[in-house]
Amino acid sequence: MRAILDQAYSYIFEEALLDEIAKVAIYKEFKADDYLIEIGDYIKTMPLLLTGAIKILREDENGDELLLSVSEYYGVKPRGEKIEQGDFLSRAESLEGYKKCYPNDLVMNIMLAWKRGLGISKYAGIVSPAYSVFRFNEKVNPDYIHYLLRTDDYIKYFKTRSTGIIDSRLRLYPESFGDIGILLPDLEDQLKIASFLDHETAQIDTLIAKQEKLIELLKEKRQAVISHAVTKGLNPNVPMKDSGVEWLGEVPEHWAIPQIGYHAEVTKLTGFEYTNLWAPNDDGEIIALRGFNIQERYLDLNKTERISQKLSYKLIRSKLYKNDLVLPCTGTLGNAALIDKDNTYHINQNIAKVTYDKKLFFPEFCLYWMTSLPFRQMIDFNNTSGMQPVLLIGDIRKLPIVLPPLSEQVEVVSYLNIKTQKFDSLIKKAESAISLMQERRTALISAAVTGKIDVRHWQAPMVAEAEMGLSA
Repeated sequence: MRAILDQAYSYIFEEALLDEIAKVAIYKEFKADDYLIEIGDYIKTMPLLLTGAIKILREDENGDELLLSVSEYYGVKPRGEKIEQGDFLSRAESLEGYKKCYPNDLVMNIMLAWKRGLGISKYAGIVSPAYSVFRFNEKVNPDYIHYLLRTDDYIKYFKTRSTGIIDSRLRLYPESFGDIGILLPDLEDQLKIASFLDHETAQIDTLIAKQEKLIELLKEKRQAVISHAVTKGLNPNVPMKDSGVEWLGEVPEHWAIPQIGYHAEVTKLTGFEYTNLWAPNDDGEIIALRGFNIQERYLDLNKTERISQKLSYKLIRSKLYKNDLVLPCTGTLGNAALIDKDNTYHINQNIAKVTYDKKLFFPEFCLYWMTSLPFRQMIDFNNTSGMQPVLLIGDIRKLPIVLPPLSEQVEVVSYLNIKTQKFDSLIKKAESAISLMQERRTALISAAVTGKIDVRHWQAPMVAEAEMGLSA
């Protein structure tokens, strides 16, 4: 239970708080359009989002008490809008003590100001008692202030003025915030800067959205190519047969479809090894993989846990070797990765290790199969838990795997390596373009609000001109 919380919130919550949550938390899984809490119910507990997205439908009958939230991702938004993993909800049992907020007010989360947790509200509503609300006089344009206070320079300064020993305890209190100087040109220039940035950032955001859509489409196409190759093969004229598996459909007639457990060893860190021996060590030589380290066909090692070499030798069943496959058993299911070297990695208690019979299976083919859409659909079908998504070792052993002749597996892998490399290259280019546009957006805002570029004579282009510039 604690490991699941670590994956989602270790970068936000302290260890002690995670321990406390783990003691009382109840894990539940909800399907699309399910209600977590019915409108009108008395709220005694609040959800802590681990994966997916939820909507908060919280608004009074008169429409004048819209519950607002502020975060580094969205600025100030109604809680009824989509909240992604990483944002978390207030655990308040009532709205007593909540603060009124009006359009053009500056709302600041005193605990997350140093992470860009502030912004100008476009809504009338109420905010958490942990927030500060500021109102400007007639000499200040709120939109200009929104851009100014969310620049990197100010965010860094907020951190230096915050009180606390560690990041998770930092607080920027209203008194300290009020003492911070701001760059304030005359009102006309503020309006001009805000209008310029509204126009320019909207164009950049549109281009970013197009690149994000392109990435989404490329990933879908890549997945389709992989799924077709590992289920239908490369010869379109080969005789087919019904696989007998709902998510698989027809497969080549000469392919076998055994259960994974017939030809592979499936293990994880359990029992005595975990309860009595497992001991993470920051100075350890062996990387102990966690669920979030396993992505789609690769390992993300930006943040890892470690254990000692000595301990790894003792944990025989869960030690990893070259060509072992690993996949998460909790949280985000459906990812898998192939281990590329011996004596480097280990798995924690939430990861399964799969070692296939190398006389029958080519490891890279197995990897493509275990990240294909049919395999992911079978995982979802077998996950019958009404709590946090869990994939049991016994369930993995019972899952089917397609078994072409070994030579055909090699051909499929060679084909997919070429195809996926092209998709990956295009995706990387799109991600790079997004990164550059985001940097451009940040630099443009900083330059405009600090006077490094003169926008006093800027005029918004006509609609036709703007459309031509956007499409160029």
